Amino acid sequence: MGVGAAGGAGALLYKLYPPTAFTRKAASIRSTDVSSKGQFPVQFSDVTRDAGICFQHNSGAFGKKYLPETLGAGCAFFDYDNDGWLDVLLVNGMDWPGHKRQRATMKLYRNNRNGTFTDTTHAAGLDLEMYGIGVAVGDYDNDGFADLYITCYGQSRLFHNNGNGTFSEVTKQAGLEGYEGLSTSALWFDYDRDGHLDLLVANYVRWSPDADIYCSLDGRTKSYCTPEAYPGSTCWLFRNRGDGTFEDATGRAGLHDATSKSLGLTMIDYDLDGWSDVFVANDTQPNKLYRNNRNGTFSETAVMAGVAFSEDGVARAGMGADAADYDNSGLPSLVVTNFSQQMVGLYRNEGHGFFVDEAPQSAVGKSSRLTLGFGCFFFDVDLDGRLDLLVANGHIDETITRVESTISYAESPHLFHNEGGGKFRDVVGLVGKAFNQPKVARGAAYGDFDNDGDLDVLITTNDGPAYLFRNDCAANHSIRFRTVGAKSNRDGIGANIRIWTPEGVRWLTVKSGSSYLSQSDRSVTFGLGRFESIERAAIEWPSGVKQELGKLAADRTYVVEEGKGIIADVPHRRL
Repeated sequence: MGVGAAGGAGALLYKLYPPTAFTRKAASIRSTDVSSKGQFPVQFSDVTRDAGICFQHNSGAFGKKYLPETLGAGCAFFDYDNDGWLDVLLVNGMDWPGHKRQRATMKLYRNNRNGTFTDTTHAAGLDLEMYGIGVAVGDYDNDGFADLYITCYGQSRLFHNNGNGTFSEVTKQAGLEGYEGLSTSALWFDYDRDGHLDLLVANYVRWSPDADIYCSLDGRTKSYCTPEAYPGSTCWLFRNRGDGTFEDATGRAGLHDATSKSLGLTMIDYDLDGWSDVFVANDTQPNKLYRNNRNGTFSETAVMAGVAFSEDGVARAGMGADAADYDNSGLPSLVVTNFSQQMVGLYRNEGHGFFVDEAPQSAVGKSSRLTLGFGCFFFDVDLDGRLDLLVANGHIDETITRVESTISYAESPHLFHNEGGGKFRDVVGLVGKAFNQPKVARGAAYGDFDNDGDLDVLITTNDGPAYLFRNDCAANHSIRFRTVGAKSNRDGIGANIRIWTPEGVRWLTVKSGSSYLSQSDRSVTFGLGRFESIERAAIEWPSGVKQELGKLAADRTYVVEEGKGIIADVPHRRL
């Protein structure tokens, strides 16, 4: 019998589902390590069409080369109906006024629990036209159902999950109407630890069709301008009042900065004081690192921390960002994707508030020098206990090869396998032809849509399709935790989860946002390699509550409620 979760009136309830006809092709490689012949224990299969996902992104491009057309759109893995199976959201743009050719909306796909999805966009009330760019998922009203914030050019939108399979737009009622701009990434986090999720929104530049500037790569035809042609724009911090409304706390919190040109956001408690800090990836402007002062304000520390610039002191074109303890040092480090000729930034946390960019001396930097990265995230692709790194690539101008012959518009992603000892190797050529195929990629997210214990990948492309890649992993084991806050926010966003294995301690943070314009599953998945259990686990909640869990078997998802312990134990569907 398959096991799933279903929600009723915000409650997290579990029930058995009848067996389904779900089958999949087993991975042909069963080794848990890269072999001498170059084989790899993971193969990614493109199951987009078979899964019933049919999506085409619309940038609205009609020849005028408007700046927002380069940004693409994000994606999300999240469980909107609380049945224990991840659903998929794909953000979409639209045609520009006066150049109407088609109707385009975001798409919501409900997981059928058999390897396929059903388009429920219309039934859910989300088939609305907007120039959508990014998405952040979070239960802002603590009712047990995941709500959506869609960033847009113009007015961004907040959609409340009604708990019955539908969403209602509540932007005006929530006090978020009137904040218009070219908004990109967003994340939910409880920066003041009052138990209610607050919202941070990144904005790019001050652009409009009327203020569009003529730029050219070859001196003859119009090209997309760099952000240097336009003034910057501050991010917005909206504090959750706890009554369904928000207040603008940007200035009061010390986050107002009209020089920033922001594309990526990630939570990172880099000083390990239990209060969420924030990293902002800026395009042609110095990156920002905001340390939480624990009194409702932040201090900007990027220059002192060594993450504002490249190794040679240059502000790069930051796109996406993520944070995690990839080297098992006990400290969270940063990854930032950048423009071609700039390489990915891999900022290792040295402690004492300082980072060092390890990319120039590693395969991460050498492999990414010519590619233009957007979506990125740390995840354990082969479940060996070490965090790997995915970078989704694609250029912004289809004519780039005319002026730079070594750079292409569509580019293969990077999949950097963590070899241990701070070393990575790009294994993208070993995990499947479809995955390695060049794409004009933008958003990227991970999640286990088939509940088999390994992490699948969702990638969006600019003016192209979305791709769902199923991870056909070898026989390694994993363990997953899903948090339910009580005193803390209901999602448990900001909680740190540690596990003890025979190979040492591992830890991950429950997060919203990260990558580029996208949202991965907020459940936390640890790879365990050959181990079939962990010695113990501990959760430190945003409220400060610390919870200990004893020995736990692998290949299961444990739903843990703050103050109560494990309230559900769901086996993975390993084949």
